[in-house]
Amino acid sequence: MGVADLGLPVDVPSTALFTDQYELTMLEAALAAGTAGRRSVFEVFTRRLPGGRRYGVVGGTGRVLDAVENFRFDADVLRFLRERGIVDEPTLEWLASYRFGGDIWGYPEGEMYFPGSPILRVEGSFAECVLLETVILSILNHDSAIAAAASRMSSAAGDRPLIEMGARRTHELAAVAASRAAYVGGFASTSDLAAGFRYNIPTVGTSAHAFTLLHDRERDAFQAQVASLGRNTTLLVDTYDVAEAVRTAVEVAGPELGAVRIDSGDLLLVAHRVRQQLDELGATGTKIVVTSDLDEYAIASLAAAPVDAYGVGTQLVTGSGHPTCSMVYKLVARAKSADPGAPLVPVAKRSTGGKTSIGGRKWAARRQDEYGVAEAEVIGTGTVPDELVDRLLLVELVKGGQVVGREPLDAVRDRHAAARAKLPISATQLSRGEAVIPTEYV
Repeated sequence: MGVADLGLPVDVPSTALFTDQYELTMLEAALAAGTAGRRSVFEVFTRRLPGGRRYGVVGGTGRVLDAVENFRFDADVLRFLRERGIVDEPTLEWLASYRFGGDIWGYPEGEMYFPGSPILRVEGSFAECVLLETVILSILNHDSAIAAAASRMSSAAGDRPLIEMGARRTHELAAVAASRAAYVGGFASTSDLAAGFRYNIPTVGTSAHAFTLLHDRERDAFQAQVASLGRNTTLLVDTYDVAEAVRTAVEVAGPELGAVRIDSGDLLLVAHRVRQQLDELGATGTKIVVTSDLDEYAIASLAAAPVDAYGVGTQLVTGSGHPTCSMVYKLVARAKSADPGAPLVPVAKRSTGGKTSIGGRKWAARRQDEYGVAEAEVIGTGTVPDELVDRLLLVELVKGGQVVGREPLDAVRDRHAAARAKLPISATQLSRGEAVIPTEYV
């Protein structure tokens, strides 16, 4: 069980300032107008998938739950807001005792989503819900983008394991979140020790070119590494001459050598040559790991190569060209008055340019065909049709302010694999195309 499963705090004392100023100024105005207590429903969704993507992956839900629990305005935060004159004293007094006391429903983490899918539904007073907009979106937009990229890469890799190794290509805290999202999307391990510590993700790593360059001879570097890490280690063989390095590696470690890593050159050609050389040297069980700016397309191009594992960095932690999912957080229903029994009425923004929203508190279900393959994302605001009752997607995550939906990361990872397997085969195609199933509104 990882620390996330235990509900331990995030990496800062409070998440309350992970927000935009207008969330607090709206709160101040609503408190003064007497509308802050109106029961409200906010939903997170995206109007479209990133260009060329066939599906989206929900990532970051567990981190959202941590962030909501730790959304607290402590003395230092309140002092900052007071000194800057951001909100007035009555608002500061209200914030001092803030605790989210509403309900949150959402697609379970690892599940697929499509245009219009109500990925997260936040219900409570306007005041308590509106404050969470920015932190929820920042987590879901980032983690879902990484999870989707990871899913495409793991699909392209097939049964070959993927190593996440992008920590040096992004912000140090984003790197931990990216590693978590990559694990959800199908990666097997990470090089980032903070991710291993925080989320119990398997960690791997041996040596870089600097270790080879440190020594007078490549042989000396290999001998030092094998002496320290054992014959099952992975030796980096492209610092100088690959063929000579492979020969030296087998001489030093013997045919029990665990693996060699190739980090440059024509990976398809070099992998075939290295595999042939290893076999000729009797190291038939030695694996080949390739790295070097891989993305899902490069991984797919190596499907016929004698490669045993891939290491992916930059392209993964930047969403492979799509670092955000363009999710939004919109008020879709609110009570007619502050009376707790007042009925909800649908509300929605009207605009041109593709930003129109659909009002109403929504449910979502995924209709399947006779073979159990998804054929449509069905979204509605009224009664759920009988045939879709067992296909509803949203699950309860927070009830009365208490987290009820926290789960182990391995369960999330397994869910993703199962959900992807139920999509049409064309979902895993890397060619550009529309969402693999349509969204239907009823």
